[in-house]
Amino acid sequence: MKGFKCILGIVCLLVCTMAQAAKTAPADSLEANEYDGITISLLTCGPGEEVYTLYGHTAIRICDTTRHADIVVNYGMFSFRQNFFVARFILGLTDYMIGITSFSNFVDEYTYEGRWVYEQVLNLRQEEKKAIIAAIDENSKPENATYRYNCFYNNCTTRARDILTENISGKVGYAPETWDAPSFRDMCHSKTADHRWSSFGNDLVLGVKADLKTDRSEQQFLPENLMRDFSEATITDSNGETRKMVREERYIISRDMAAGIRPQTADGFQAITPRMCACLIAIIIIGVTIYEARRRKAFWILDAATLVATGLAGVVLFLMIFSQHPTVSLNFQILILNPISLIALYPMIKLERKGKIHWWHKGQTACLALGIAAGLVQHYAEGVLILALSLLIRNTVILMRNKKQ
Repeated sequence: MKGFKCILGIVCLLVCTMAQAAKTAPADSLEANEYDGITISLLTCGPGEEVYTLYGHTAIRICDTTRHADIVVNYGMFSFRQNFFVARFILGLTDYMIGITSFSNFVDEYTYEGRWVYEQVLNLRQEEKKAIIAAIDENSKPENATYRYNCFYNNCTTRARDILTENISGKVGYAPETWDAPSFRDMCHSKTADHRWSSFGNDLVLGVKADLKTDRSEQQFLPENLMRDFSEATITDSNGETRKMVREERYIISRDMAAGIRPQTADGFQAITPRMCACLIAIIIIGVTIYEARRRKAFWILDAATLVATGLAGVVLFLMIFSQHPTVSLNFQILILNPISLIALYPMIKLERKGKIHWWHKGQTACLALGIAAGLVQHYAEGVLILALSLLIRNTVILMRNKKQ
């Protein structure tokens, strides 16, 4: 089969012992019965220590015992060296690509990183194996190898799922759901529970749509969810015959082995949480406000600092409105972390030093009140409501003091 030979050609660059066999075998030499020696598996990998590995990983293994070829197809390849990587990531314009490596190299990498790997060998017909390999070959061509990454709808896991299920001749059926449908935010929290600052970053950029319930397909963006669903899935052929989707499953690297190699650690700053930082800032804001009221002085430096900090954060949230990432465009936290604060910074501080009130004092107060109320329908980043409440108290005191003058 021509597609399979293309994949083998890539692997031969990595595994020298296979080179001669790949050169001499005809492109369409695989007969139907020769697919008996080929197995296709879903590989699910545990989380790592880097932020972008906390959710785990998914890959596809193709093992041909007849030709002694064993490769892993990976849809999670990217490079931080891409031009304007951070800006592209914020706007949802990050490009990922397919990568192919030998199975031994793949296992060595995940063993080194101390991450477990679980294999599910799929129960496929000959024509299904042929179709999957052909689809992967088409994907691996230079003009098709790159795709636009989307954290929830088009990532390494959904890509692997789609290339498999779309080339199975029967209908894939999953076991009935016995759990309450989680939101995208719930699922993110399940993977960042021990990484408070990672959770903070996620919750800061995720909007109100991330709190909506998800369906089965959406839940499969997480590798372990897809692994769970495949384990109990069935395939129903056109003649009504039903078979289990997974023929056998096992750990390549067990969880205990992975934990022993490199124990998982939480964030280095876990002793200092976002809530602690927010409480400290709130104490400073309210403390200075009380001191001002007693001494009848205006500490404009504090207001300048809060305007800059909230304004800069607001710029990020404003940019997310135009992002292609799902669930980030409508984010009520922008009422609290407001980019208008940067625009109003100079005239507001200029008037405050003269003991006068700028229109943004009232505008920001209204936005803060609305933002706090909107916290009833959107889960905010840890500490944001504490910060908002302290700023609301300060602005209210300033407005009341000015009204009495």
